[in-house]
Amino acid sequence: VQLQASGGGLVQAGGSLRLSCVASGNIFAINNMNWYRQAPGKQRELVASITRGGYTNYVDSVKGRFTISRDTAKNTVYLQMNSLKPEDTAAYYCNAMIMHTSLSGLNNYWGQGTEVTVSS
Repeated sequence: VQLQASGGGLVQAGGSLRLSCVASGNIFAINNMNWYRQAPGKQRELVASITRGGYTNYVDSVKGRFTISRDTAKNTVYLQMNSLKPEDTAAYYCNAMIMHTSLSGLNNYWGQGTEVTVSS
């Protein structure tokens, strides 16, 4: 299984970006899909998560600005980021809990980071 993230870049404060992450490979089902971020010198933090049923959760610092969504048929998770701030600058990582068969347990997979830089 591979998770391929894309959509990062350089944007001015107040701007928007949309991150995408596609899961491919031996996938029976995907449970939670998540976006994490890690700024230089800081620990990785959970930014947003979405369950298979579409329930979402966000870290307080992005509530009202970021929206996580998923396309189950395409094994894809998105992160729409609006009103970006310089403090949102970080490497963003997608994460997914994946079942390989109907009888297997959940396996934890990470995508490569995609860099988001917000200039003031």
